[in-house]
Amino acid sequence: MKGTEAFQELLPLIKDDEPVVHANGFICRESFALKDREANFYMIGSMGLASSIGLGVALCKPEKKVIIFDGDGNVLMALGTLAMIAGEAPKNLIHVVIDNEVYESTGNQRSLSSKVQLENVAKSSGYKNTIRVEKKDEIKLAFLKLKELPGPNFLLIKVKPCFDPSTGRVTHTPEEITKRFMQAIG
Repeated sequence: MKGTEAFQELLPLIKDDEPVVHANGFICRESFALKDREANFYMIGSMGLASSIGLGVALCKPEKKVIIFDGDGNVLMALGTLAMIAGEAPKNLIHVVIDNEVYESTGNQRSLSSKVQLENVAKSSGYKNTIRVEKKDEIKLAFLKLKELPGPNFLLIKVKPCFDPSTGRVTHTPEEITKRFMQAIG
């Protein structure tokens, strides 16, 4: 399965008022190209920080379901954030990791996620529920299940490294992203 296919399954399942924090690189670029929305926060250039920002949003907005779209390289960059999320235990947080086993945005260097099962790291850190999917037709059911369960929850989606490098960049400035995101989430 391609990363684009994973996003095509996930994006229709997100409600308009649900904040989504995106990791940098192809994660934010792909989601932006498919469905830009004001409640999307696109991380531009700061690898590994989407999960920290998502945690902050979840703690400040406990009445909203908060979703993080992350990549395996981003999670590996900031593994300590998994423990921080588990320790704070926001019931409204879903952490989705698109795992292609490479740092695709910078040239397809191999990540460690082929040897380190990130869903097991999340589970042992204290995430309430973790699910790993490897087929496109498993995504919707897994995501909707995690939306119903108190979190923090973790969904790992295995994909092939095949994001389209011609996918355009996010065209909003960091200031615009911040302003519209804050207005959208209240």
